[in-house]
Amino acid sequence: MTDFTDLIDGYHRFRTSEYRRHRERWDELSEGQSPRVMVIACSDSRVDPAQIFDTVPGEIFTVRNIANLVPPFETGGGRHGVSAALEFAVNQLEVPEIVVMGHGSCGGVAASLSKRFEGAAPGDGGFIGHWVDILDEARDRIVADLGTGPEAVRALELETVRVSLRNLLTFPQIEKRVAAGKLKLKGAYFAIAEGVLYVMDEAGEFAPA
Repeated sequence: MTDFTDLIDGYHRFRTSEYRRHRERWDELSEGQSPRVMVIACSDSRVDPAQIFDTVPGEIFTVRNIANLVPPFETGGGRHGVSAALEFAVNQLEVPEIVVMGHGSCGGVAASLSKRFEGAAPGDGGFIGHWVDILDEARDRIVADLGTGPEAVRALELETVRVSLRNLLTFPQIEKRVAAGKLKLKGAYFAIAEGVLYVMDEAGEFAPA
């Protein structure tokens, strides 16, 4: 198992290999960033967007959370981490593309389907339960049609992408830039077991890239 000592060892390997290889790139990035793509992905340790898309430092602006979810636009209380990142990416960095990437074997989707954390106290699963309740409507619809087996799991994993894309359009600045042709929204799904990336088309269907 990897612990912090292993991470430090990894840092030293990075300093003697990747950092040296991209030294000029790092010098440029020390002056600022201008990524062309924002990626909203899951926090899952198996699905690092930079690795899956084989990017170099500075190419993607990434936000990761449980089940790659975007909450709907709201101005009430609470800490709006995803909303703040979207605001920065769209208003400050002016990224021309936002990609929402779901994945297979998603623990957040499993939590939604099982309703495991519904009613739990904050700190004891309540934060997770309240976060994945963004999927409640989609979950109930899928369970009514497919039950809770593997087919339903895959369906809800794909639906996390569609739900997040719909919620992105509730943000006024995003809707405005999409309507003006200055911003494109994309959906993707990485199947861990297959090692295949699926891309969502305009009809909301997924096919291998």
